[in-house]
Amino acid sequence: MNRTPRTLDLKQPCSQMHSKETFSYEDCEATSQWLLGRIKQQPEIAIICGSGLGMLAETLEGKQTFEYGEIPHFPTSTVPGHAGKLVFGDLQGKFCVCMKGRFHMYEGYPLWKVTFPIRVFKLLGVQVLIVTNAAGSLANEYCPGDLMIIRDHINLLGLSGQNPLLGPNDDRFGPRFPPLSDAYDKKLRKTARDISERLGYSSFVHEGVYCMVGGPNFESVAEARFLHKLGADAVGMSTAAEVVVAKHCGLKVFGISLITNRVVKDYEGEEEVSHDEVLEIGNMRAATLQTLITELVGTIDPNNNNMIFEEKEASL
Repeated sequence: MNRTPRTLDLKQPCSQMHSKETFSYEDCEATSQWLLGRIKQQPEIAIICGSGLGMLAETLEGKQTFEYGEIPHFPTSTVPGHAGKLVFGDLQGKFCVCMKGRFHMYEGYPLWKVTFPIRVFKLLGVQVLIVTNAAGSLANEYCPGDLMIIRDHINLLGLSGQNPLLGPNDDRFGPRFPPLSDAYDKKLRKTARDISERLGYSSFVHEGVYCMVGGPNFESVAEARFLHKLGADAVGMSTAAEVVVAKHCGLKVFGISLITNRVVKDYEGEEEVSHDEVLEIGNMRAATLQTLITELVGTIDPNNNNMIFEEKEASL
């Protein structure tokens, strides 16, 4: 029996994690064209703001804001601390797009929906992706309020068969087997470390490995010990899938985690993690992270193909 092809409704969470549905280039293109018809210019840099970190989007000059619900094919965010808005504007002379709130698999979305905005950003003209998140500390030396520049990640979902690149590959975005050995750009990481030193942040800025788990529960003691032994310094429920798709699309990536809590690794301990605590620490350190990201954006020159980063002193 012939069936009329149906349009995928990206606004409805999908409870079937192994659904054969996936993104289409045409849906990504339709969303990008809708946005391009309403913004003043193409963005060069995309910034994803994690839990409690949406303040950065409010610093953009000449802002244009779109609710996720009004953007064709866009999912909607359901998590407290994720406002659900796409904000365009100027930051340090660069035209940027900020996601105030991201999407997660634990909301019921398959990973191809979680990462749908990344492919849209690629078609908008974005060349650099900056991802921020709130994360729990597995490393003993990290404290709540510290920042961790992400050197690498462990995509635990990907290792267990949940990868946003599952299904037919669309060569218009990238190759079938993209390498991830350089997922987080070395020059961006070095620039961020240099800026941290100039700003006097060195005592609480680290560089380490982030692990993405599915959530929404926080980790058990055994799970936390396991992840630490794997080599993870911090753990959260986002980011790695977005970075996989960004690298598939050929974007430069910088990632940073705000450490909001210590992950419990001791059966005798009485600590207990809550999302309210995550948001509270996010609010306390948001201005510091905002300053670091703002200074970093000021060094990026997306129009220089040979040397994408300008040498520029951080403004103290």
